[in-house]
Amino acid sequence: MQGLHLTADLRGCAAGRPVMTDTAALRKLCLDAVDQAGLTAVGELFHRFVPAPGQAHAPSGITGVVLLAESHLAVHTWPEIEAATLDVYVCNLGTDNSARAEVLMEALAIAFSPARIERHAQLRG
Repeated sequence: MQGLHLTADLRGCAAGRPVMTDTAALRKLCLDAVDQAGLTAVGELFHRFVPAPGQAHAPSGITGVVLLAESHLAVHTWPEIEAATLDVYVCNLGTDNSARAEVLMEALAIAFSPARIERHAQLRG
């Protein structure tokens, strides 16, 4: 069950970027990045939140999860505060997928074009 768990907190992500508020854009980004990293998507769910009462025209964020054969990817966006969080976990049983996890995380971080990134990595198992 050894694996690598990567997280990133992104600040200063322009709220107008489609990946911040458009479910289809975020889904495409995630699935393309998973494929390019050489990982295997086996399921997915993306949910766009509705604006708060009285703020019908305010941007609202998305939570997206891609279930991987190797583990998971989760993305959460908050356009109202120009922030996003990324969570990539890969298991390394039989094959070391650490480099693939790093490629996936980097592709996602670049797509959000944040002003600041706080990254963390944890070896698990």
